[in-house]
Amino acid sequence: MKILFISLGCDKNLVDTEVMLGLLASRGYEMTDDETEADIIVINTCCFIHDAKEESIQNILEMAEYKKEGKVKALIVTGCLAERYRQEILDEIPEVDEVLGTTAYDRILDAVDAALAGEHSVMLADIDALPLPDTKRLVTTGGHFAYLKIAEGCDKHCTYCIIPKIRGNYRSVPMERLIREAEELAAQGVKELILVAQETTLYGKDLYGEKSLHRLVRELCRISGLQWIRILYCYPEEITDELIQVMKEEKKVCHYLDLPIQHASDAVLKRMGRRTTKQELIEIIGKLRREIPDICLRTTLITGFPGETEKQHEELIEFVDEMEFDRLGVFTYSPEEDTPAEKMPDQIDEEVKEERQAELMELQQEIAFDNAERMVGREVLVMIEGKVADENAYVGRTYRDAPNVDGLIFINTDEELLSGDFARVKVTGALDYDLIGELL
Repeated sequence: MKILFISLGCDKNLVDTEVMLGLLASRGYEMTDDETEADIIVINTCCFIHDAKEESIQNILEMAEYKKEGKVKALIVTGCLAERYRQEILDEIPEVDEVLGTTAYDRILDAVDAALAGEHSVMLADIDALPLPDTKRLVTTGGHFAYLKIAEGCDKHCTYCIIPKIRGNYRSVPMERLIREAEELAAQGVKELILVAQETTLYGKDLYGEKSLHRLVRELCRISGLQWIRILYCYPEEITDELIQVMKEEKKVCHYLDLPIQHASDAVLKRMGRRTTKQELIEIIGKLRREIPDICLRTTLITGFPGETEKQHEELIEFVDEMEFDRLGVFTYSPEEDTPAEKMPDQIDEEVKEERQAELMELQQEIAFDNAERMVGREVLVMIEGKVADENAYVGRTYRDAPNVDGLIFINTDEELLSGDFARVKVTGALDYDLIGELL
C-alpha cells in the first residue's frame, strides 16, 4: 500500500512526521507524493496561528475529496489541529477515519490498522507524555541536514500562545537518547544538526535540575560526521554564560542564534506575558555580540498585539533600527481561542496590523540588504544545497543561514559539487537577501 504524508507547520512537527514515516516504513508501507496514487493519506497539522489553521483545514478538505472518489482507503489527521479540535474533525468531516493527538503520533500504525478496518476514532495520550518510539526516523530534508527535537511542550504560557494547551508542559528528551539519535543521523550522512524545541534554552532543567543545553551541545560536537550544529528557539532570558562559552570554544557550533523576542515595549511585553524588558534585551544582545563578534542573530516579532499604541509601535521600530538584527520576521497578531490575549480589550484592526508589519519589514529590508553588501569580499564556508537548473551554478548556505527561513548564496563554477558538500567561497556580490560567490 502507498501512503501520502502531508506535513504542515514547524520543524518540530516535521520531526514527528519523520518518526511516523519511520514507523510506517518499518511495516513495509511505500511512500508516494502523488495523492492520485495514495491508498492512505496522513496529514500532520498545525494550528499555531489563524493562517496555519486555515491551511490545515484546507488540506484536510482537499484530501477528503479523494476519499470520496473511492481510491483512498484511509484518511488520518494528526498533530496540533487534531489535538485541539479532535471531535469537531470527526463530526464535521466524515471522510476522516482516525484522529491522533500530539502525544499519540507513536500510535500511527494502530491508527492505520483501525482506519483500514473501518473504525472512526480519536487516539489520545496524556498531554504531558513524551513518546520515544524505538525507530529510525525517515529524514525528509535531503539527508545532509536534519532537525533534532530536544524537548516537547512549554511552561512559559505567553498570553497569545496556545502551545502549552496542545503540547503540554516542558519536558526534555533524555540526553543519552538524543546522542544516540544524533549518531544515527550522522551515520546516515547528516552533516548539519539543527536543535529545536518550543524553547531550547531550558533543556535539561526538568531532568537534571539545571539548564543543560551547553552540556548537550558539547556531547554532540564529539560525534564524527557532524560538521555544523545550529541552535534555534532560544528565549533570551534563559541564555547562560556556559552556552555562550560552548559556542565560542566548539568549532562545530554555528555562530547563529534564533531569539524570539516578540516586541520591545515594556508595556506590550508585560501584556504578552514575556519575561524580559527592553533594557534586558539590549543587554543580552550586546553581550552576545561582544562575546561572539561574528554572531548572526535572528528574531521574530508580533505586531498589532491588543492595546499596542502607535507610540509603542514606533518604539519597536526604533529598537529594530538600533539593534540591526541580521535576520528578522514579523507576524501580525492572531487571536487564538482560549488564550488570555483573545479576550483583551483594544483589539487592533487587521488593516493597522498589516500596515505596521509592512513598515517593520521595509526597515528590516534596508538593514538586511546593507548586511548583505558588507559580506562582499569575505571568505565563507558554504554547505551546498543543490544545482541551479540548466546553469553551471550551485546554491548553498553559510553559517548565517538556517534552511527555509534565511538567505542563500549562489556560486558559479564548472566543478561538480554534491548536496551536502562544504566549499570555501569568496562572496563577490549581494542580491537583496541573497549572496553571489565564487569557488576558492
